[in-house]
Amino acid sequence: MLTPAQLTDYGRDGFLVLEGFVAAGECDGLRARAEELVAAFTPGERLSVFTTREQARRSDEYFLDSGDKVSFFFEEDAFDPRGQLVREKARAVNKIGHALHDLDPVFERFSRTPALASLVRSLGYARPLLLQSMYIFKQPHVGGEVTCHQDATFLYTEPPSVTGLWFALEDATLENGCLWALAGGHRLGLRSRFLRAEGGGTRFERYDESPWPTEGLVPLEVGKGALVLLHGLLPHLSRANRSPRSRHAYTLHVFEAGSRYPEDNWLRRGPHLPLRGFD
Repeated sequence: MLTPAQLTDYGRDGFLVLEGFVAAGECDGLRARAEELVAAFTPGERLSVFTTREQARRSDEYFLDSGDKVSFFFEEDAFDPRGQLVREKARAVNKIGHALHDLDPVFERFSRTPALASLVRSLGYARPLLLQSMYIFKQPHVGGEVTCHQDATFLYTEPPSVTGLWFALEDATLENGCLWALAGGHRLGLRSRFLRAEGGGTRFERYDESPWPTEGLVPLEVGKGALVLLHGLLPHLSRANRSPRSRHAYTLHVFEAGSRYPEDNWLRRGPHLPLRGFD
């Protein structure tokens, strides 16, 4: 359970760092499992590339169908100008998403512990549901930039109820692309929504075109095993990793079962995999 002081800090800043939340052995276990999943994955002829730039143009069918699957996305900079993969598969994958917490037993066990359930309920959730999960590699030398964004842009509910849980599976530093957060920025309101477009693909619906303020942007350098809580409206980013060290992380997003999850959100699930909480 979060303390009153921690809840006050979270309400003020829109984020909260909990160092040492995950044991080092658990971090290593998730990393080993992610490596096994990548090793077993056979890429098709068309590889799905993750980018936060021109996201509407790059939203392919594989990406849009990943809400209830374990899918693999590649780094932009792992390809040459002709679109050929120039790095070994294990050092080219950007992330795995978006239903690891339901479909893989190792990640499911990690994602549904009593400690996490208690922490989430202390944030005020009555019936929290686990919406999506991602394993993020932030590969050495080619780890891509994630531009400033709000999670609620991509995971929108009415009223807003999404919270991100970001687990550092390795030390996250300025050198290897740690998170940056705009302290207090969750009070600025939602800037945009990322929607499924009529006729296929996706589009952004923008409410405020002004650039994000840089005053108050702080680096979240954390140690292996830290948990970072991120309010769904908090602007945050991570810069490219050009260092020789990776920056593995695992993320979960939760939302309140009583809120409305619109059908035009990009992330969808089929009836074979209903959303579940921490049970």
